[in-house]
Amino acid sequence: MNPTIPKPAFDFLLKLKENNNREWMQEHKKEYLANEKVLKEFYAAVEKGLNVTDEIATTKVFRINRDIRFSNDKTPYNFHRSVSFSRAGAQRRGGYYLRLEPGNSYMAGGFFDPNPADLLRIRKEFEMDSSEIREILAQKDFKKAFGNFNQEYAVKTAPKGFSKEDENIDLIRLKSFFVNHRFTDKEIFAADFIDNLIHHYQLLRPFFNYMSDVLTTDLNGESVLVS
Repeated sequence: MNPTIPKPAFDFLLKLKENNNREWMQEHKKEYLANEKVLKEFYAAVEKGLNVTDEIATTKVFRINRDIRFSNDKTPYNFHRSVSFSRAGAQRRGGYYLRLEPGNSYMAGGFFDPNPADLLRIRKEFEMDSSEIREILAQKDFKKAFGNFNQEYAVKTAPKGFSKEDENIDLIRLKSFFVNHRFTDKEIFAADFIDNLIHHYQLLRPFFNYMSDVLTTDLNGESVLVS
């Protein structure tokens, strides 16, 4: 029997959204902990499912507490639950993400805010030859599930050292390279949700394989990994 997301977990998040304060959370801590236990069992099952065709190093469950130190919004809690799955080994790049929120649940995957060296390497690859990544993005199942890269994180014109007239500037100007797919609450509560989720994660693999090749080689195609 597949593990599922319990509806009470979403009911709790909806109530938290309306009562986002420490006093209410303390009064409902037992309910919160019960939901967390079930959600962590679901995350563990997702990790197991991913490990069938991939290798996961770590599963990170994001805290429900918000970091309010530099925010004008001082409400103490997130009213969503999030988890990420990091791939194992220097040769495996890319990460899987899941956000659970009433009316706003989605999975995502890719390369969010890569370090400067990786970002430059990716941009140089796109500048040199974008045919392979465009072929992946245009693949029927991938495009149906994800569309294109998220365009929210990009420079306005061209990064330093690149021409705004470059034919691949639409890719080069990006600062992150990830896609997402949204799920309805009905899909979240369905008995086959974990299969649906892992299916969408597996659709990312050609993208991950390509980017892993890029990030573990130089522009001449020579490995940069230390043997």
